Amino acid sequence: MKAAVLYNPGGPENFIIETRPVREPGKGEVLIKVKAFGLNRSELMTRKGLSPSVSFPRILGIECVGEVVTDPSGYFAKKQKVAAVMGEMGRQFDGSYAEYTVLPKEIIVPFESNLEWSTLGAIPEMFHTVSGSLHLALKIKQEETILIRGGTSSVGMLAIQMAKNAGLKVIATTRQKEKTGSLLNNGADHVIIDDGNISNRTREIFPGGVNKVLELVGTSTLKDSLLCVAQGGSVCFTGMLSEQWWISNFVPMDYIPATVNLTVFDSGQVKMDKDRLQAFINDVEAGNIKLNISHIFMLDDIVEAHRFMESNAGSGKIVVVA
Repeated sequence: MKAAVLYNPGGPENFIIETRPVREPGKGEVLIKVKAFGLNRSELMTRKGLSPSVSFPRILGIECVGEVVTDPSGYFAKKQKVAAVMGEMGRQFDGSYAEYTVLPKEIIVPFESNLEWSTLGAIPEMFHTVSGSLHLALKIKQEETILIRGGTSSVGMLAIQMAKNAGLKVIATTRQKEKTGSLLNNGADHVIIDDGNISNRTREIFPGGVNKVLELVGTSTLKDSLLCVAQGGSVCFTGMLSEQWWISNFVPMDYIPATVNLTVFDSGQVKMDKDRLQAFINDVEAGNIKLNISHIFMLDDIVEAHRFMESNAGSGKIVVVA
């Protein structure tokens, strides 16, 4: 099989396209023919060497869609369409940047769809993260207000649509004024240009504060996001676009406003729900959800795909077809 292998962390040019044997699955594993996968910021951080637990050489990739080749347990039929996400794929064991991958059965979810693989490849991690953040962590309700910080990211763009479909008023942020139109066209009711301090401008729109905040930028803006929330409201820390893991001198009583709730969503700790995934795919097929796909690359072009991701030039998901 063809695979993009990272022998040493560093720039995109460190990926090496090489031929490797296809490994046979062991007990509790499934061999999958990878059809497509999305790129994720966490993979960019791992590529840079910012994931201390990852050893090299490694085939990156925390998600994929494809077809079952072999399942020794017989649970999945041959050619069954499946999605997989997280579960340490691309970190503790080789992931999806290849034509085939062997994955633990417990992180694999079956689905049915007639969508193109290049479209399906955008879905697993993006859907799982947004659905989990909005419904499991933030517990959004109709007629609430929500601030989506990092609105032009792939997760942000989908979160805007899903929040609007659930009946919420949405504020979305971007650092680039020229992306205002794309956020409004995507369903945002208001757009704020993010300079790192937006709590005052948020309260100009909703004087009492918003009910919910989806924090996708990271620790660099989290304290300001907490100041945007009404009493009794919630912030869900989900993304780290700023690539900063920790908060220096964190003092909870000073950092978190009284009665404001702070939670997180980590897609690796919650298994993707099969029924929710199928319902989401059905919504995409019916045109109820528009997937914002920035660019589609081939596996041979993984270096350029990572350069494009790092440039922040796109608004939406980057997909690689294997």
